[in-house]
Amino acid sequence: MVTLASRTVPVVATSGALSLAVLAFAFPLDSGGGTTPPAFAALPRITYTAHRGGALEVPENSMAGLAAAFQRGTAQVLDFDTRMLRDGTLVVMHDPTLDRTTYSTGPVSALDRARWQGVLERPKPSLPGIWLPERAPTVAEVLDRFGGRTMLMLEAKDPSSLTGLARLIRARGLTHSVLVNSNSPTVAADAHRLGLISQLWRSAQQMRADRPEHWASYVDVLDMDHKARDADLVRAVRSGVPRVWAHTVNTPRERDRVLRLGCDGVITDAPGLLAATPRASGGR
Repeated sequence: MVTLASRTVPVVATSGALSLAVLAFAFPLDSGGGTTPPAFAALPRITYTAHRGGALEVPENSMAGLAAAFQRGTAQVLDFDTRMLRDGTLVVMHDPTLDRTTYSTGPVSALDRARWQGVLERPKPSLPGIWLPERAPTVAEVLDRFGGRTMLMLEAKDPSSLTGLARLIRARGLTHSVLVNSNSPTVAADAHRLGLISQLWRSAQQMRADRPEHWASYVDVLDMDHKARDADLVRAVRSGVPRVWAHTVNTPRERDRVLRLGCDGVITDAPGLLAATPRASGGR
């Protein structure tokens, strides 16, 4: 059973600094006209990714949160999660249920597109600034707003959604600027076969037995748990996979360690904090 909240939800506010306040859809994005579209090959040597938009700083997986991360410019890649509704509509959501991040309850997969329009996201009270409840976006809406203007990373939470995701990405000419992430080597291989930028994430426990060199022919980014052992991170860095990033890195100390071990990117809930804190001497 799915319960949808009424749209008469009060504004959510926090006591955070007003200078960080962002109201949902309160500002336009710059047009970016005349600039070179982003491309995976052009990412900097050390890349920062705003995980779910930067979930310690903005409402996760929300249009307003992604817009704020884009405007602040503290990460080169914007990350969001995707799930599939019962009618095949692809939407932006991490959890299999609505309970944690919206005013509704029940499984995401029980909704169709029409009912998804009634889902309102619920900002966490702990976030800095002032945030409004807002309608949860679809994947197409996020691609239309940010595609071609910044690098995007989307995680295919439902493996069966990969073909639909590929269709959306290709239709918009974004195959060089959208990374498709999964925990499944099979999904990563399928993404590569479909002409997408393939990203594979692995947990610290998985990395103990993984042989990353087996994936070098079809994985463009290996996304490794920063809690993994030093030896496992180094083995990944030396695997032949073009880029090795670490998740979810939320403190300068964690960042400095994974960069020192050879990772060339971090995925973080706190891109503003990391961007504002210089790397320790001896880091890459």
